[in-house]
Amino acid sequence: MEGAIELRAFMGLADTFRERGWSNPRELVLPGPVKGYDLLALLDIPAERVEGIFINGKVSLPPVAVINPGDRVALAPPGIPGPYRVLLGFKRNLPAEGGT
Repeated sequence: MEGAIELRAFMGLADTFRERGWSNPRELVLPGPVKGYDLLALLDIPAERVEGIFINGKVSLPPVAVINPGDRVALAPPGIPGPYRVLLGFKRNLPAEGGT
């Protein structure tokens, strides 16, 4: 669907999707580019429940993430174990809040 993103959720966030009757992945239509916090507000997911947002395979912090229609997006909660944090890019790819 034009203007849609493919949205996935990991760990406890996947449980939230299931509880709400959403598929995982879920197709979500966006009117245009949205910031990470705006996406979370649209989904009614508290910001503290998401540590990183993967956009087309690269991780970003919610305050600096920009999601565009057509992107593949995944939400990752806090608490991903140490070795996986490095493999997923949390250690090397997350800029400081407010940075790019």
